[in-house]
Amino acid sequence: MLGLCLYVPVPNSDAIEFEYYESNGLPSELKSLFKLSVFLPSQECSIYRKWRKKAVKSADNDLDGQMVFEEFVHYLQDQEKDLKLVFKNLDRRRADKMDSKEIMQSLQDLGVHISQQHAEKVLQSMDKNGTMTIDWNEWSNYPLLQPKENNIPEITLYWKHSTLFDVGDNLMVPDDFTTEEKLTGMWWRHLVAGGGAGAVSRTFTAPLDRLKVLMQVHGSRSNNMCIMSGLTQMIKEGGMRSLWRGNGINIIKIAPESAIKFMAYEQIKRLIGSDKETLGILERFVAGSMAGVIAQSTIYPMEVLKTRLALRKTGQYSGISDCAKSIFRREGLGAFYKGFIPNMMGIIPYAGMDLAVYETLKNSWLEKYGTNSTDPGVLVLLGCGTVSSTCGQLASYPLALVRTRMQAQAMLEGSPQMTMSGLFKQIIQTEGATGLYRGLAPNFLKVIPAVSISYVVYENLKTSLGVKSR
Repeated sequence: MLGLCLYVPVPNSDAIEFEYYESNGLPSELKSLFKLSVFLPSQECSIYRKWRKKAVKSADNDLDGQMVFEEFVHYLQDQEKDLKLVFKNLDRRRADKMDSKEIMQSLQDLGVHISQQHAEKVLQSMDKNGTMTIDWNEWSNYPLLQPKENNIPEITLYWKHSTLFDVGDNLMVPDDFTTEEKLTGMWWRHLVAGGGAGAVSRTFTAPLDRLKVLMQVHGSRSNNMCIMSGLTQMIKEGGMRSLWRGNGINIIKIAPESAIKFMAYEQIKRLIGSDKETLGILERFVAGSMAGVIAQSTIYPMEVLKTRLALRKTGQYSGISDCAKSIFRREGLGAFYKGFIPNMMGIIPYAGMDLAVYETLKNSWLEKYGTNSTDPGVLVLLGCGTVSSTCGQLASYPLALVRTRMQAQAMLEGSPQMTMSGLFKQIIQTEGATGLYRGLAPNFLKVIPAVSISYVVYENLKTSLGVKSR
């Protein structure tokens, strides 16, 4: 038997009538039971509308805006399956019940740290028989009184990071996807949307990215290039179009790098023996860093081409293939992996700092505001993404600068071919520690527009690809 309960917590308010659900094809004696005219107090309008929007979208196969009783039953059955899956994941001891420690551990795996007292408070709100444990009946009854957004897996759904933001350096730890997203194929739509958003974002910020490369390679105490002088120099040498040199290969490498990184991340998760829907912070860092190394090793020749194309003079190369052929003829295959070691070394501080800062900010927000909803909203996501990306870049910037100089050494006439340690010593001796941060200003200037543009484009592409709204 299916029981339907209407929970109206705010009495004595003006009622608002909503359209009713009508059952077709049921015996006549049952039709009267399932013809519902729903009245809710005005304060509950937003909750009801949000619920109904998700219900119709999930269960209305005819897409006519009406949900017949049979479709509504299927919707409730799907909801019950989701609840059972969450309960099974939380019940680590397979005892058909869970305690406060299991709640704490599950939240910690998501990067949310709460105290024992807080976990017991959560448990008590669901515990109806005073045993300080929650069985299936208590669990299944409690979440149905709340909007679905408060389920623990929704944290993974709302707090995506690396898929959402593109700042030009794809060194972030990949996002986890929920079981539902993997089963429905939404994961590849997210990746496609992220790739498209990255292409648009990188194109808009390409002049600042090229300026950063020029300052890293040509900047010195004697040639103290600033933002305005650098932009003026680029335009004077090659016109306005020269501001986008190297952007083509920078966009082309998004697709293979993202695909390889995602596949490697999923395989490494299995190798480290994790069958959980979401990993703990340390596991994510290890798996994400290893996936980054694999992806960067595969596409690294494109990184060298990007640097050479960004630094080229007018008429030096006719295109990407001409640049690749010229490098191979003059310098051999090894030239495509110059700067490889500092690039690999830079993955660890970048991914570690970015993940640590993002998780800390996420924790702080969830602890303070997460009791009502796990959805942080646009401004919080943009703020957290901007701060964590900036910190990640700051931590790995000296290695990125040395990598770029090693990639470009062959283009500088009379410049000796130096190793990573030799370049570090030379920069510190001639320019001091500040020399390791040349080009930092345009790099930071592009973070906010890059994050903002990639987010807006990502959300629009998600809608076009049929990904359900957050």
